Amino acid sequence: MEKRWNVINADSEKLSALKESLKIHPILCELLVQRGIDTFEAAKKFFRPEINHLHDPWLMKDMRKAVNRIKDAFTQQQKILVFGDYDVDGTTSVATLYQFLHKLTPLVDYYIPHRYKEGYGVSKIGIDFAKENGFDLIISVDCGIKSTDLITYAKQLGMDFIICDHHLPDAILPPAIAILNPKQIDCEYPFKELCGCGVVLKLITAIAQELELPAESYLQYLDLVATAIAADIVPIVDENRTLAYFGLQKVNDNPCAGLKALMELAKQTIPMRITNLVFAVAPRINAAGRMDDAKKAVQLFIEKEYDQALAIGALLQQDNLDRREADTYITEEALAQIEQDPHHISKRSSVVFQPHWHKGVVGIVASRLIEKHYKPTIVLTQSGEVITGSARSVIGFNLYEALHACREHLLGYGGHFAAAGMTMALEQLEAFKLAFEKAVAERITEAQLTPEIVINAELPIDQINMQFYTIIAQMEPFGPDNMRPIFIAKNVYDTGYSKIVKEAHISFNVTQGKSNIRGIGYNMPEHIKIVKSGKPFDLVFQLQLNEWQGNQSVQMQIIDIKASA
Repeated sequence: MEKRWNVINADSEKLSALKESLKIHPILCELLVQRGIDTFEAAKKFFRPEINHLHDPWLMKDMRKAVNRIKDAFTQQQKILVFGDYDVDGTTSVATLYQFLHKLTPLVDYYIPHRYKEGYGVSKIGIDFAKENGFDLIISVDCGIKSTDLITYAKQLGMDFIICDHHLPDAILPPAIAILNPKQIDCEYPFKELCGCGVVLKLITAIAQELELPAESYLQYLDLVATAIAADIVPIVDENRTLAYFGLQKVNDNPCAGLKALMELAKQTIPMRITNLVFAVAPRINAAGRMDDAKKAVQLFIEKEYDQALAIGALLQQDNLDRREADTYITEEALAQIEQDPHHISKRSSVVFQPHWHKGVVGIVASRLIEKHYKPTIVLTQSGEVITGSARSVIGFNLYEALHACREHLLGYGGHFAAAGMTMALEQLEAFKLAFEKAVAERITEAQLTPEIVINAELPIDQINMQFYTIIAQMEPFGPDNMRPIFIAKNVYDTGYSKIVKEAHISFNVTQGKSNIRGIGYNMPEHIKIVKSGKPFDLVFQLQLNEWQGNQSVQMQIIDIKASA
């Protein structure tokens, strides 16, 4: 698939000022200014994170109310239920808060709703469970901000609610005792992009300060916070960057038994990075809720004995194998369905349906289809008497707006700019397909239908060395708003030693001027013609460390290739 290359620039005045104060390579200054780091102090804070960079938890609206209500529960011997979502952010949030509170009171338990029996977020079944079992206070984590009716119901039953959430609030808020959510309009907390587990960390920090507990009482959960930050794809800037930085240190030095077990099962080696958490650890946690019951994930995180954690982790491992199997065969069937449609090439969207597809993986499959056919995509399956499904968007296209335009065909829908879910009656399927195609076609641009690679800077080959790479490595942890830098090298030539290895990858050996460099391009054998043409070509790449027989060198990891203009 042809991709657009977009080389971005930094503000020239800020760039000049930063070069003057930092005295480092101008391209590194460019990378920093692109990330909003344009002073010596900001750069120092970026490269040298400290725990005291974390914001004061008491700045969060309702923190005093929340802490006071929890203290009242302690003194009055009231039962507390921690209620969380079934994904990584939800299960790590529950495990963090449950463990912290359990050291202060034995009267605490946790509840994870079943994805298919109860749906997302606070559920009536969960509230009824709390009432039947004598709970006085429910603390929802990573959910609750949109559960006005259900929290009203809990209040009528005589139970109080504290909400810890990070999703965007509606105009009408639930009648909770306290709402901890930095995205509230009147919340003065300085950082708005915490994940759910990040909000929980602020709560337990405040409780610890109130009860004069040592910092270790809450910092010991930073490995779970880092896992949630990675999995929830929140911006790794400001406080999230500090939490991820120290959380990864804990993951690498002294992870909880559950994370250690998952790392072992996923065959991960130290040092772990954000990408390891995203691609190896998070899918195993999410698989529990997708395929079965996410309570296993919480049990894993609160387990202290490594052998027991390994046994629970093996159950998640099996869930993940089942998920991958379902994901593979559904993706194959969905691609076949698209390719059998003679009109698909001219369409602006992809909508596929089979009644037998597993609804736990339809969102993953939608993302896979976009890798092959770059269009807003919906994957639908049957659930009881209705059709249900997940939608994924392409960069820059507002999916939620397009779904809203089709609402007359839907029983329900929800989500945001890039991802959404919906349900509809069986007889509405064909009408919905037509309406969604029309809504997308009216709103999408040609540019949005071509994937874009955002390139940070042109980097000549003779500028690439270990010192330059070392400073790039200090910009970790990478993630949204602080992505691993992408470079372009123009007018390079094959030295004659580039070749295809293992029938799928290109081992590069290229030259520019008097400098040579090695590189690897995964799954791009079709580009070998450009490399071997004898003509100049341009490379888009990232830098990586290559280790061979005890020697380290910097090489390119190729992302895309085009013949030079």
